[in-house]
Amino acid sequence: MPSEKTQLDKDRLDRVIAEARRNREQDYREQALKIYPWICARCGREFTGKRLRELTVHHKDHNHNNNPPDGNNWELLCLYCHDNEHSRYLDQEWYDEATPGGEQEPPSTHRPFAGLETLLKDKK
Repeated sequence: MPSEKTQLDKDRLDRVIAEARRNREQDYREQALKIYPWICARCGREFTGKRLRELTVHHKDHNHNNNPPDGNNWELLCLYCHDNEHSRYLDQEWYDEATPGGEQEPPSTHRPFAGLETLLKDKK
């Protein structure tokens, strides 16, 4: 069982890491807000004043460590479009996964026109 001192050290380390992440995110967010207009790149909504906090920085390659100074890996998205983008990315990853030991099966196996050609030939 970890000692109380070990747990305190772990908690302190977790706080330091969380603060470092917040600082990094704030740095590239401030930089992105200077580079790009305050408009969502997907839906086109404009953001000013208090609503500016609803505008987020999206990493196009989904790598949060890729923060080039010219911002070519970023785009500003509103909260809703940002959530939608990440949901689409996760869906794509899920559907692109191959099944263990073979090819991925198609999402649907129903073939509504499978026997149509023979039915049409029979009518002639």
